[in-house]
Amino acid sequence: MKLTEVTDKKHIKEFLKVPHLIYKNDKNWICPLDSDVEAVFDPDRNAYFNHGEATRWILKDDNDKLIGRVAAFINQNKARTYEQPTGGMGFFECTDNQDAAFLMFETCRKWLQERGMEAMDGPINFGENDMFWGLLVDGYMEQSYGMNYHAPYYRKFFEDYGFYPFFEQVTNHLDVVKPFPERFWKIASRVAANPSLTFEHFTYQKADKYIADLKSVYDQAWVHHEHFTPLNIKDIQTGLEKAKPILDEELVWFVYHEGEPIAFLVMFPDINQILRHLNGKMHLLNKLKFFYYLKTHEIKRTRITVMGVVPKFQRHGIESGIFKKLREVFDRRPYYTEVELSWVGDFNLKMRALHEAVGGVLGKKHITYRKLFDPEAEKRRTKTVGPESLRMEA
Repeated sequence: MKLTEVTDKKHIKEFLKVPHLIYKNDKNWICPLDSDVEAVFDPDRNAYFNHGEATRWILKDDNDKLIGRVAAFINQNKARTYEQPTGGMGFFECTDNQDAAFLMFETCRKWLQERGMEAMDGPINFGENDMFWGLLVDGYMEQSYGMNYHAPYYRKFFEDYGFYPFFEQVTNHLDVVKPFPERFWKIASRVAANPSLTFEHFTYQKADKYIADLKSVYDQAWVHHEHFTPLNIKDIQTGLEKAKPILDEELVWFVYHEGEPIAFLVMFPDINQILRHLNGKMHLLNKLKFFYYLKTHEIKRTRITVMGVVPKFQRHGIESGIFKKLREVFDRRPYYTEVELSWVGDFNLKMRALHEAVGGVLGKKHITYRKLFDPEAEKRRTKTVGPESLRMEA
């Protein structure tokens, strides 16, 4: 076998080709956009290069046939906040060949260890954890936008190599055609009737205001979270601009108490229901297809990506009031029939309870694994987060 670092356009093309070989007979796999994958490895498009580094490899067998790929990266802002300095590996794809898988794992380990790391998490992303994060171990269905899809045999590779579960991420699905539980409506109606509270959905006309409000709430809600880093305004602006073609303003909500922002929820239409027709490419013809499918309501599912409530107003049912507003939106948009509640870590007890309260049912599960380079080091899972956390992702 021959492992080659990706350094030119030919290597990039081969890196992007590997999953097509792995999943060529799997009808549930949806090819992510090539541009989304490449943006991760482009210093001009990924701000994580300002405080980190990344590299990637392709693997071929003795007959020069592609059989795998992998990437390794270090986010210096977070790596040394752990007991063991921890890097990451991801974008792992491999034929059903343990020797090949272990060779790629070892390559990532050595690369990270040479740079002072003592552990690696995987499969993760060189970026935020709302994209390309965690190993799919349950729910082999068409994934939503940004969610990893994997071959079932990958789990054995990770665990046999010595990775252990650092945390699990559960994604629940909500059938919005069905009514919410009666108890939920009582709480939601009470919250919505509170005269000191106002509810507003996002508008591009006041985008700067809402971006600032989102950052304000998020930074308060998550300041006590393990390995917390404040949101960056430019990152929010970049994400908003990227989402502009598909963002529905009435799916992003803010709550104010006497004019001060106290909560928000961000939900997007799941564009993977369109991307499944495009095979990862966004050339002119596929752009026309994209807007055709968008206009004809090909998208039936929405995905909640992030939600936050400032500590002072947690346990007040604020999130129930937001869901009441969303229920009214869905009544006006009957083509949306499902909400994906993505994705909550097993450490986030409050959000798990909320998923149950609104009638969510298990859709899929991903695991973020950790590999300690010292076999004598104690294996610890991520800490349980109390009711202050209201983020939908891990």
